[in-house]
Amino acid sequence: MATAATLSKFETPKLKPYPIIPLVQVGAMAHSRPFVASPAIQQNIGFPGELTEGWEQRAIAKMGELLGKYRSLRVYMDACVHCGACSDKCHYFLGTGDPKNMPVARQDLMRAVYRRHFTVAGKLFPKLVGAVDLTKDVLDQWWSYYNQCSECRRCSVFCPYGIDTAEITMAAREIMDSIGLGQKYANEIIGKVHRIGNNLGIPEPALADTLAGLEEDTKDDTGIDVRFPLDVEGAEVLLVTPSADFFSEPHVESLIGYAKVFHAAGISWTLSSKASEAGNFGLFIGNYEQMRKISLRVREAAQELGVKRIVVGECGHAWRVAYNHWNTLIGPFDWLDPRYPVPQHICEFTHDLIQRGALTFDKSANDDRIITFHDSCNVARASRMGSMPGGQFVIPREIIKAVANRFHDMAAETIHDRTFCCGGGGGLLTDDLLELRVKGALPRMEALKHVVDAHGVNFMATICAICKAQFSKVLPYYGFDMSMVGGVHQLVSKAIVLGRND
Repeated sequence: MATAATLSKFETPKLKPYPIIPLVQVGAMAHSRPFVASPAIQQNIGFPGELTEGWEQRAIAKMGELLGKYRSLRVYMDACVHCGACSDKCHYFLGTGDPKNMPVARQDLMRAVYRRHFTVAGKLFPKLVGAVDLTKDVLDQWWSYYNQCSECRRCSVFCPYGIDTAEITMAAREIMDSIGLGQKYANEIIGKVHRIGNNLGIPEPALADTLAGLEEDTKDDTGIDVRFPLDVEGAEVLLVTPSADFFSEPHVESLIGYAKVFHAAGISWTLSSKASEAGNFGLFIGNYEQMRKISLRVREAAQELGVKRIVVGECGHAWRVAYNHWNTLIGPFDWLDPRYPVPQHICEFTHDLIQRGALTFDKSANDDRIITFHDSCNVARASRMGSMPGGQFVIPREIIKAVANRFHDMAAETIHDRTFCCGGGGGLLTDDLLELRVKGALPRMEALKHVVDAHGVNFMATICAICKAQFSKVLPYYGFDMSMVGGVHQLVSKAIVLGRND
């Protein structure tokens, strides 16, 4: 196994037996910043190509526009009393010690500019109220530290005023995009969705070949013809899943699990080459028009194929966009079957079948695994699942317990709505931010180590493509095997009992 020394040039934090608030290290991550999007990438999705003269005035004008459009943003700018409740809640602060990764300090990078231009006290007595102009130095700090926030919203759980740091980060990124300063990773992906239909830029012929290959592999493994249909008109279900599910380990194992569930239940389904991507990076850059354009492909595909239901695969931020925003972005959905929720998560879908006794499992098939579950941020803190409060916590765990014999939760203060981020969400899953990702994963790795030591856990299930990709990358830095992360439906796939061909 590769060691941290061979994997990186930075120092990987040491795992500790209990979460310990780090000593403050001023400027420890000031050097961390993502690659800037090229002018072509920016212009392809409707943003200015680069910073030009007068950017300061344009940035302030954009801030004013957002403050007028989103009353919550102005409330968040005014409400903070610097109580410190959020200061030790961010995984990036816990992993780096940089005080500007305290949520309150990161917010203040924008709040100081807000006070200077949008409050009377800031205009008249700027130094007395901590107000500053948006200089190039301040913009550089925005670029660095607003790209050190995964928009996970853990800090918001502890804020007595309910300040949503994610919304502030989204606003900062939208302002920077509007003046020509965009992140290469996120904006390039958005462009691929618009051109091709998925984040990875997989064209329809390659997608069709991939699905045909999965059919062959599944037939070889099970002896049963499990279909992976594409663009089938009249299917009951349109499955929209993260494009990582089409080829990458461990993601593809969950896609195989979805297909087996549909097969076992006898429910017709299809993928769409037009809308083969569930992920929506418009959320990460705070741009609702980009979110709408990406989401619109799903509505159009569902209507063209004539499906009755839309089911979303294992992707955390995709579920947040679908659950929270689809109805206003691309709704209403009064043409779909009213007996089912719109949208419906694949875990809701499978859980319902389990509850009705429609699926059969051999739990012993997963006896080689001692399992824990990582609650993904955008599912845990920004959405729900099922008809019960907290269903997003209960349903995935009930599925795991239905298909496996050994399960142990991580510490209570690190799961459910207090879950720690994987460290790679919010558009930060790029190798130019690898140091940040590794250090940001520290709190989750510490919680994982506890159940590994206490219970022999050797598999961490999750329902987010970004979490799977992030953990696959960072687990070796902390001495874990990268293969110990996977999807809930990866476990379903292994345990499900399929009938014989007719």
